[in-house]
Amino acid sequence: MSKHSTYLLLSLPSSITPSGHQKDALSHIESTVGSSGDAVKALPIPDFKIGTLDACLSQSDELAKLEGTCKGIVAKVSDTLRNVVDGDDDKAAEHKAVNDKPLDAYLSSFSWNKVKYRADKPISELISLLQKASPHHPLCMTPNLTDPQEINSIDNDVRSKFNQYNSLRTNLATLHRKQSGNLSTKSLLSIVNPKILVQTSGSEHLETHLVAVPSSNVKDFNRSYETISPMVVPRSAYFVDSDSEFSLYAVTVFKKHSQEFLHKSRERKWVPRDFKAQEGGKESELKELHKAEAEEKRVWGEILRLCRTGWGEGVMAAVHVVVLRMFVETVLRYGLPLDFVAAVVKTDTKRSEKARKALDSEFSYLAGNAFGRDSKGRVQKEDTSMGGPEVGAGQEGGEYKAYVSCDIDFD
Repeated sequence: MSKHSTYLLLSLPSSITPSGHQKDALSHIESTVGSSGDAVKALPIPDFKIGTLDACLSQSDELAKLEGTCKGIVAKVSDTLRNVVDGDDDKAAEHKAVNDKPLDAYLSSFSWNKVKYRADKPISELISLLQKASPHHPLCMTPNLTDPQEINSIDNDVRSKFNQYNSLRTNLATLHRKQSGNLSTKSLLSIVNPKILVQTSGSEHLETHLVAVPSSNVKDFNRSYETISPMVVPRSAYFVDSDSEFSLYAVTVFKKHSQEFLHKSRERKWVPRDFKAQEGGKESELKELHKAEAEEKRVWGEILRLCRTGWGEGVMAAVHVVVLRMFVETVLRYGLPLDFVAAVVKTDTKRSEKARKALDSEFSYLAGNAFGRDSKGRVQKEDTSMGGPEVGAGQEGGEYKAYVSCDIDFD
């Protein structure tokens, strides 16, 4: 399996380089990350309309919650997709695309969807639009992700279809066992001649039971079947068939003691088999099997398309939420007038921590007095007593960062 990519989205003031040029700032970020990253690309963020400070603080909290919602839904859909392809991560990855592009290509060439989310609208309206983002799929429509009744609609629709698929798959497995299992499970329609059963001849007091006996217990069966319950017809055991695991016998018992015979058989690990003779039964079973196979294949295609569409639409919504959130956090962190550079750093799960440490070390000075320092000015540890706004996108896992950042990691 190929290595799993993760992405660090950053916003830094252009002043991180003497020239103040964005191109130089991107080069600085790239050299800082070094071998811990595969690529550094500019992240174009529109010049959104900025409201009051109080509005930005409120929007920051709102966007943080919405980001968590979107990422959670994507993660659940991803889990279902993995289950649909029987846990094969490589196959699952083949069905993960955003706008018919791999995630890497989508992020590398990201452009704000100005048709769907007009950048000239107030941020509050954009948040409302993003809250209404939904996969445009006939099997999965989610009008409002923040409505408690619909917040998990994508996940619920996918899960409902997956449950239907699982039910069909279980039924199909049962039908396959009837055709190819051993004598304790497989269909007996093509094995048992109804003429050996006394009930088919209209007997009022006797009935014949079919018992699958493990191969290792055949001697014990022949020695004891007549005595495990009252009124077993002596010498009535009739060998029907055998395979590598079981031998099938027919035993005749008086009806009033049938249940006791069956109970005692189970205690001895003999497997009683239900059997009803029916004309054309074998053909009917095969027809049922073929129908179940076709239905399972049809629903598998539906759940696969549903997961693929839901994942792509969910990722698009999540990335737009993250980009808008980074803009709001940039305003809160660096103030006005805005002069910043935003970038996407592609790395992987093994190197992301190293890349993050390099960025933290290089740009720690942006935090001012928010970090404690030793006598040489090196960052020692966070000073949690410092005030200032809690800028969510500048905190990863609750840890304050000197710059605005967010991780994108859709497995």
